[in-house]
Amino acid sequence: MASNTSLLAQIMACTLLLTGHTCHGARHLADATPAAAPTAAVPGLPAVPTLPAVPADTVTLLPPMPAVTLPTVPQVTLPPMPSVVVPKAVLPPMPKVTMAPMPAIVVPKVTLPPMPFVPNVNVPMPFLAPPPSV
Repeated sequence: MASNTSLLAQIMACTLLLTGHTCHGARHLADATPAAAPTAAVPGLPAVPTLPAVPADTVTLLPPMPAVTLPTVPQVTLPPMPSVVVPKAVLPPMPKVTMAPMPAIVVPKVTLPPMPFVPNVNVPMPFLAPPPSV
């Protein structure tokens, strides 16, 4: 039982260690986010933040790939398989085996004493849940 308890303690400790370090990512995200985006005011509509312009991404092109020719594989035909004849095996007859007669085992008859009378007492079970209340 001690090994199960220590395993449970190790699992709980690892779980706490793994879930306890999310604040660094949140702090980094908060530090890296710009303060506030400017809003464009349109009369009669709520203020909508304007999105910053997306910088154009330069795509570097790869040089063209040279054409590769694959060698052709010649068509191969296999010769027909020769038929294999398996000779019929004849086993010699098995010898008759006789067992020695088993000795008779005498089991003594056992009688149990009568069971004592147990009165039927109506005791509520402590582990049963009470019926649900509606």
